[in-house]
Amino acid sequence: MSEPITLNVGGKLYTTSLSTLTSFPDSMLGAMFSGKIPTKKDSQGNCFIDRDGKIFRYILNFLRTSHLDLPEDFQEMGLLRREVDFYQIQPLIEALQEKEVELSKAEKNAMLNITLDQKTQTVHFTVREAPQIYSLSSSNMEVFSAHIFSTSCLFLKLLGSKLYYCFNGNLSSISSYLQDPNHLTLDWVASVEGLPEEEYTRQNLKRLWVVPDNKQINSFQVFVEEVLKIAMSDGFCIDSAHPHTSDFMNNKIIRLIRYK
Repeated sequence: MSEPITLNVGGKLYTTSLSTLTSFPDSMLGAMFSGKIPTKKDSQGNCFIDRDGKIFRYILNFLRTSHLDLPEDFQEMGLLRREVDFYQIQPLIEALQEKEVELSKAEKNAMLNITLDQKTQTVHFTVREAPQIYSLSSSNMEVFSAHIFSTSCLFLKLLGSKLYYCFNGNLSSISSYLQDPNHLTLDWVASVEGLPEEEYTRQNLKRLWVVPDNKQINSFQVFVEEVLKIAMSDGFCIDSAHPHTSDFMNNKIIRLIRYK
């Protein structure tokens, strides 16, 4: 065994051996600790790597055992994928790909349930008619809410890659609002004729878009059509038993299922 080496990875300390770090010479770590790439030091003299410290434990354990061991409730696959890509440990890249295929197969049987709600509210705003002249105006606005549950975490991530909020002049993926891997709540409004763009930001009103079609969702009918399109492309079909036909036709409940 070689002398211990302490690493500071994103502020988290790990102690290992040089032989472990160089066990895959063609990797980023192999190049760093064989002298091919210069390493940085922190104030304590530890080798510093400016990457995610929490995720590094899985990478270091792979260097030690050649096995990718993840907890059953692991929810940071995207972050792990980016870190693995940075360190360029080829056997780990292959192990991660196998793990993702395994997880995907395990999620083939899945259920998707969406409960929809819609209401009308009055929005008040000012309209600039001349440089120093403003008038107060009001209009009715459609407000939508969709509560989405799916046993497939991967499907919700797929949905997040297709639906975007429009707010403050920017589009942002709804994935950033996915705090629970199985639940997602969407709240948005339809466009209001005559409402100045800055009023949407001032009143914290988000609109919903589908990409890459760049289509704005101004009604539940369009929302249902787009969600069905995305879900069916992922193998889902409409559950013939639930919900009741009247609820489905009235856009209150959508339930879809997927079998292997």
